[in-house]
Amino acid sequence: MAAVDYLERIPNNVNLKENRRLLRALEEWQPQFLEWWSEMGPVGYQAKEVYLRTAISVDAKGWAQFGYLRMPEYRWGIFLAEPEPGRVINFGDHKGLPAWQEVPGEHRGTLRRLIVTQGDTEPASVEQQRHLGRTCPSLYDLRNLFQVNVEEGRHLWAMVYLLDAYFGRDGREESEALLQRRSGDRDKPRILGAFNEKTPDWLSYYMFTYFTDRDGKYQLAALAESGFDPLSRTCRFMLTEEAHHMFVGETGIGRIVQRTCQHMREHKTDDVRKFGGIDLPTLQKYLNFHYSVSLDLFGSEISTNAANFYTMGLKGRFEETKKDDDHRLKEATYVVTTLDGDRVVTREESALTTLNERLRDDYITDCARGVARWNETIKRHGIDFELRLPHRGFHRAIGSFAEVRVSPEGRILSEAEWDVKKHEWLPTEDDKAFVQNLMQPVVERGKFANWIAAPARGINGQPIDFEYVRLA
Repeated sequence: MAAVDYLERIPNNVNLKENRRLLRALEEWQPQFLEWWSEMGPVGYQAKEVYLRTAISVDAKGWAQFGYLRMPEYRWGIFLAEPEPGRVINFGDHKGLPAWQEVPGEHRGTLRRLIVTQGDTEPASVEQQRHLGRTCPSLYDLRNLFQVNVEEGRHLWAMVYLLDAYFGRDGREESEALLQRRSGDRDKPRILGAFNEKTPDWLSYYMFTYFTDRDGKYQLAALAESGFDPLSRTCRFMLTEEAHHMFVGETGIGRIVQRTCQHMREHKTDDVRKFGGIDLPTLQKYLNFHYSVSLDLFGSEISTNAANFYTMGLKGRFEETKKDDDHRLKEATYVVTTLDGDRVVTREESALTTLNERLRDDYITDCARGVARWNETIKRHGIDFELRLPHRGFHRAIGSFAEVRVSPEGRILSEAEWDVKKHEWLPTEDDKAFVQNLMQPVVERGKFANWIAAPARGINGQPIDFEYVRLA
């Protein structure tokens, strides 16, 4: 494995200069990417210097450097984690065989589809967030937004590298299509529904980076188990960057909770809207929406596609090698939550066809940990309120719960009951308008919008009032 070559037009640690055909293809794609970034990237700040981290190594202990950059000058590049000598396929029908260094011909179409679907999410989130800079709650938050944006751009590069390097003309066509689709576009939408939703405000953004980026963590972790070694190594490095995206979401919501509690104690009221705070019931509504939409990203509870991905050795489970079973799952079962008429029940199904649900279960457990930390903040302020994850069947559009209405507590409702109660559980137009009205930009160093608390510490050891974005 070569070190990262920063003298190249496209920084990389995959010896691009030794593969002239691939280098030429990526150099032809690069202007299209920059054109897309100019058209669909962050609005209003492309000429400003931002305090960004840039990957310089695949070593987790020292892989990034910090400094001021204009976003269009960010050194997007291609980085794969170090290879594991003697790595084998750890699951499915090919278990125990050497990991593939080239695309297995019989799985070519399926593998390409997995890479394209993952790759499509990366530019989509940039498109969803492109207007948020105009209403930033602080320079600290503005910088974090841009850090997430440029790294999502690099994750797109990671998937394009795989497509161009291993799938020939088909891969190059897919790479171009990744720049042609647009989030929310009626004619050419993004592949997955959650990535066509609007992110109109910073509360939605923090919920997105907590819940939807966390889905990305689990999808990347499952792909990092792939028997196709270049995909595995690509996703392992992407997970290093993904951790910051989820940090932005968890701490962002945590800081909103903190500020709301301060308003409640200072003014001795639950109704903090009149004082410029976001009340806890509204936070719960936004949580309900973004969590439920993100649950859909895992797919149906019963999925032959998921079973095939696993059997083929293309996509494993979260932390596959830590599972104590035969890693083939031909005879194994797994308990899933589903419907039996008008009742929510649990039953055993084939472990192979329920792999989506198992990954969703891991995700739900992880989500609950962050919610518990937010509730600790509420409890410390002596406030009798608890944020909760709604039932997995609540507000679902995919899977066995898509055709029914389920309350946050898990009760099956009639359409009439749902229509009466849904405004208590999901953001209303009035809620959205209220939150939108709070979104007034704060760009003075060390200052923060009234609806969010300052962070506990700055970025990379810098003070909170550091000039994270140079506006002059």
